[in-house]
Amino acid sequence: MIKKVKKVLLDLAPTNIAKAHCDGPCGVYDPASTRIAAEAVLSMTKKILDLKKPEDEAGQAAYANTLARYISIKEEQAQEAKDEALILWTDYFKPEHLEKYPDLTNVFWKTAKLCSACKQEVSLEHAEELMDHVKRIHEMFWDSKGRDVEWYTT
Repeated sequence: MIKKVKKVLLDLAPTNIAKAHCDGPCGVYDPASTRIAAEAVLSMTKKILDLKKPEDEAGQAAYANTLARYISIKEEQAQEAKDEALILWTDYFKPEHLEKYPDLTNVFWKTAKLCSACKQEVSLEHAEELMDHVKRIHEMFWDSKGRDVEWYTT
């Protein structure tokens, strides 16, 4: 019975098929979330490297707590940066972008690898390299939209 009613309703109000070049409507993609997460990775990496281990036993617990929090945030944000970058790579960029940006696949692949490296280690070099790759993603993304959006960090 429900199927018959549904068919009658669909026949009365036919639907139009919408087409989009990406999974969502235009305007939902933005590399800013990747940048923000990568900046947090860089910030936490710097904080971890600058953290001084106290000599006295009383400060050990506070040190361990702070270090654990910094590491947790660094790893969480590295995963967030990776997820956001991969969404741009797989959902926004299309085969025609490969012609215009021949390094596109390598930049995204290396970005994902750098996110993993930043989770596994405490490397200022890798965190800065991650930011460089995210900047390149920002440039390709906005250029693909014909817009000149300035790169900035907080």
